[in-house]
Amino acid sequence: MKHPTPAAPALAVRDGVAYALWVPPDPPPAGVVILHGAGSAKENHFDFARVALAHGMAALAFDARGHGESDGPFGPRALDDVRAMCDVMLDHAPAVVLRGSSMGGFLAVLAAARDPRVGAVAAICPAPEDLLLRSLRAGRLEFPVDRDPVEMWLETLSLRDAAAALAPETALLLMHSEADEQVPAAISEELYLLAGQPKRLLLLPGGHHRSLQHDGEIQAESVRWMLRALAVRGRGADTA
Repeated sequence: MKHPTPAAPALAVRDGVAYALWVPPDPPPAGVVILHGAGSAKENHFDFARVALAHGMAALAFDARGHGESDGPFGPRALDDVRAMCDVMLDHAPAVVLRGSSMGGFLAVLAAARDPRVGAVAAICPAPEDLLLRSLRAGRLEFPVDRDPVEMWLETLSLRDAAAALAPETALLLMHSEADEQVPAAISEELYLLAGQPKRLLLLPGGHHRSLQHDGEIQAESVRWMLRALAVRGRGADTA
């Protein structure tokens, strides 16, 4: 059986950050910037980018510093890099949303809390700063890290405060496998309780730390949720 060739992205670099960009043939209603997890790379999320593209959205996946083809070690400018990728996306789409997994979920929520242009954020098993700090201090982050500055930077951040700061302008979708062996599902449950409307929590039985990232049904539902959240935001409502 022959399968259609997947859409190829445009590859580029901005300020040392390598990214892949998909833009649909018709003007997109929005674009999604995709943030991978610790030790991963942009290519691991091309499947989600193509799901977004199939729904008419533009999509951008990039390598965090210390990963893939981006320059330099991972460091405190990570949130500035997310904003720069939003700048790229807004050259191609009228609105931007973020989707991040694990460490990428952490960065997505924090970046959205600081950037009012972000209309929605979808976080899969977001890793809080205390968990990342423990991993850093134990030497479990297996990618180039600017260690001392990152440690001091993480000590100043709060995923919980960022989640609470999103409402009402930025919608929050949290997704977590109940059997996640790396980031407890209770983290997403706590963030959901702290966040204001609009928000949604999807807890899925079983699974593992990476299972929801590549689940086709979850991918499609998260894209539909993003588009609904942006439509509601455009009407000035505060629920999604």
